[in-house]
Amino acid sequence: MVKTISTENMRRDEWLKLRKTGIGGSDAGAICGLNPYASPMSVYQDKITEHISLEDNESMRQGRDLEDYVARRFMEVTGLKVRRSNVMYRSQEYPFMIADVDRLIVGENAGLECKTASPYSSDKWKDGEIPPHYLIQCYHYMLVTGKKEWYIAVLIFGQEFKYAKIKWDESMIQDLIAIETDFWNNHVVPEIMPEPDGSEASEAVLNEYFRTAKSNSSIPLIGFDEKLGRREEIIGLMKKLEQEQKQIEQEIKLYMKENETAFNEKYRITWTNVDTARLDTKRIKTERPEIYNDFVNVTNSRRFLVKAA
Repeated sequence: MVKTISTENMRRDEWLKLRKTGIGGSDAGAICGLNPYASPMSVYQDKITEHISLEDNESMRQGRDLEDYVARRFMEVTGLKVRRSNVMYRSQEYPFMIADVDRLIVGENAGLECKTASPYSSDKWKDGEIPPHYLIQCYHYMLVTGKKEWYIAVLIFGQEFKYAKIKWDESMIQDLIAIETDFWNNHVVPEIMPEPDGSEASEAVLNEYFRTAKSNSSIPLIGFDEKLGRREEIIGLMKKLEQEQKQIEQEIKLYMKENETAFNEKYRITWTNVDTARLDTKRIKTERPEIYNDFVNVTNSRRFLVKAA
């Protein structure tokens, strides 16, 4: 069973607040660790705070504006008809699961997710592939709405339009229920932050939560010796790999000599002239301190260092 909440005349800020009351389709992939732009920690932060951001960017604007175009292209290509739902769905069995879907398929027990993609990410859609976090998004919508199939359509700018049909997968659905239930009941409800996953999204959350250190404060370092030892091993491996990378690049530069470009059927390499202009801030600070003080921009952050005892 599913409950519906009308969103037809809902203000954007009200809609964003409503999204904080549950796990949505775009959250599901992040919770599963599959979204390259979000993490369990960033979803957690969004759910437990009252702050909402009405800021927009060009990518988000184009995605919304082109949603209708993608839906029309889908109808043109498939012969199916779609309609807007104008509601937010909430699972009655799992009330923390919500879904705000793009379109429903008329005459079928199915829905449609509309996407746009840059040509630079077209490889993620090749040979019938679907980016994993979008696939999870569609399974989440099936789970919440109870519909047994979901279509996903994508417009790859300047290249092609394609679509795929995803069918209900019971094992996938059960895994998703377990992951989302654990996330909501063991992290969001008790406000216990999930473990970091090494992503930029998790780094941003940590920097936001703990942006200022208490002066002269310290705690015992317990239980991290093994991980710090592994960190040293990783740094050593990275240095070796970076040196090997540099060696390969230097061999190619020696081969190219004064030539600007080298190419074959697989690769195209350029070694071009670049003019770089930089302000000598040290000199400006010394010789023209009044100008330096007028334009200097001071930011506060924390520096993380590891040293041997």
